[in-house]
This record gives sequence, structure tokens and C-alpha cells, in this order.
Amino acid sequence: MSATPKHAQVLILGSGPAGYTAAVYAARANLKPLLITGMAQGGQLMTTTEVDNWPADVHGVQGPELMQRFQEHAERFNTEIVFDHIHTVKLDQRPFTLIGDSGTYTCDSLIIATGASAKYLGLPSETAFMGRGVSGCATCDGFFYREQLCCVVGGGNTAVEEALYLSNIASTVYLIHRRDKFKAEPILVDKLMEKVAAGKIVLKTFQTLEEVLGDDTGVTGVRLKSTVDGSLEDVELKGCFIAIGHAPNTEIFQGQLELENGYIVTQGGLKGFATQTSVPGVFAAGDVQDHVYRQAITSAGTGCMAALDAQRFLEQNNG
Repeated sequence: MSATPKHAQVLILGSGPAGYTAAVYAARANLKPLLITGMAQGGQLMTTTEVDNWPADVHGVQGPELMQRFQEHAERFNTEIVFDHIHTVKLDQRPFTLIGDSGTYTCDSLIIATGASAKYLGLPSETAFMGRGVSGCATCDGFFYREQLCCVVGGGNTAVEEALYLSNIASTVYLIHRRDKFKAEPILVDKLMEKVAAGKIVLKTFQTLEEVLGDDTGVTGVRLKSTVDGSLEDVELKGCFIAIGHAPNTEIFQGQLELENGYIVTQGGLKGFATQTSVPGVFAAGDVQDHVYRQAITSAGTGCMAALDAQRFLEQNNG
């Protein structure tokens, strides 16, 4: 770890659409931003295949390709990018101090764009077989289960997207959902029903995952519990993908910033500093402060706003 902290006028935590967009705007304002990637470099889009709703990419774009373009855009304006994982922050003194695995950093303003990570059910058996048949990312691990039986747990966009992706790889995909109505976008549900009609996806509605079954070789099946009568059913399969949503990456900010259900609270409104947190000079963008929209385009938009807010803050405080 370096003895002398590295200082920046604007430090950006996170390397998803929010972080890189903030970097582009801060760099163009000549604020010489320092962006720290975090462990999940590129954010959630690195685990996404086709992105069909990014404006002006008429034919769609692969998630990793889009994030590579984000990075190159930020680098074009001389954003300094550092691969590090921050584990401690001190926001009660100025300049703000951040301590990572590889170094210590200080900054006059901070933009938090740490995003959100996949949530799990918390079953002991789920933990026991993590990486041995249990996964939170079909695009990362789906190829291990070519022509094998798999399941996806969940009922939202993520779950349906994972099931659709796996249906092109696995022999059969069971989609396990506690209800019979899916919260996914209608266009995704339409695609899902096409796969159901084709026999590639089997719906297991009114069911919850009770236990992951397995042995020394890994997952061998799952035990499902009916939400109607509590009856149990064992299903043989090799891969179990959990897709029940995401939790904001805000652990290191607890006790230092105002949070609501784990998400960073921002000022909002139309008077400027909409992305400001409970600490002046600290701003938040992307999924870390948004549990409603959670889109790449809205993350990028708030990244832009956070950079403009940071610029205004520094101007007003002679940063």
C-alpha cells in the first residue's frame, strides 16, 4: 500500500455506466477525475449478452462491448483508471479519505457509483454448492450446462432473461416462481411463452426453492415447495441459477451516509445538486441510489448529473 495518499479533485467509485459517464463529464470539465473500478469491473452489463435498448444501437450491442466503449470514451478524455477495491471510507473529514486493497486515496468530491450485486436466498445448501452448480449469472456460467437440465429461480426481468439465455444452451430449463404472474417486461414474457410452447422452458409456478440437492460432484437437483399446499417435489438437474434481484453495494457507507433499505438517499428535486447525498460533496449515481428504474441509460444519466453537481460544488467551494 502506498504511503502517500493519491489525491483527486473528483474521485469516482465504480466502473459501470454511471461511473464512466461521470468520468467523461468530469474529465471534459478539466477536473482530472480518478476512477476506481472496484472488483466487478464494468458492472452488471459485463454479465449481460444482448443489450437491445441502448439508444442508437439499432441492432443491439453486447454488454461487455458496450462497457469497453464506455471505458475507451472515459480514457479518451484522460480519466485516470485504477483497479482497486475500496474497503474503508472516511467522510467526516476533508479531504475525504478512501482506503483500498492497493492504496489510499483522498478527494475533494466523491461520486459513488458502486451499483448493486445479485441477491441470494440464503439457504445453507445454496451456499454449500456455490460455484459447484449454484450461480447468480447464467451468461457467466451457462456454458457449463450444455444439453443438461437447469433451473432459474425468480420472476422478474433478470430471471426471465436468464431462462431465455439458458434455453439456447441447456436441454431443459425449469423456471421456478412463487406466483403465476411474472413481473418481467411484456416483451420478455412473450419470448418466454414462445420457449415454453417449444418445450425448452418448463414453468414451475407457485413453487419456492426449499433446498439445493447434491453430492461430492456438485448439484444433482432441487427440492421445491408448493406455495399452495406446502407439498414437496424433487427435480433432478445440474445447474441452479438464482435471479431474485439485486442489493446495493453500500456496506462501507453505513453509518456515514443516509441510507434507505440499503440504497443511498439523494437530495433530488429541481434546484441543483439532485445527486447529493447527506454529506455535501458526496454524490451518488446509478443503481446504488435507484431501486425503481435500474436501467443502463438511467444510470448513465445520473452519472452525468453527479459530475455536473460535483463540478458546481467544487466551484462554489474553491475546490
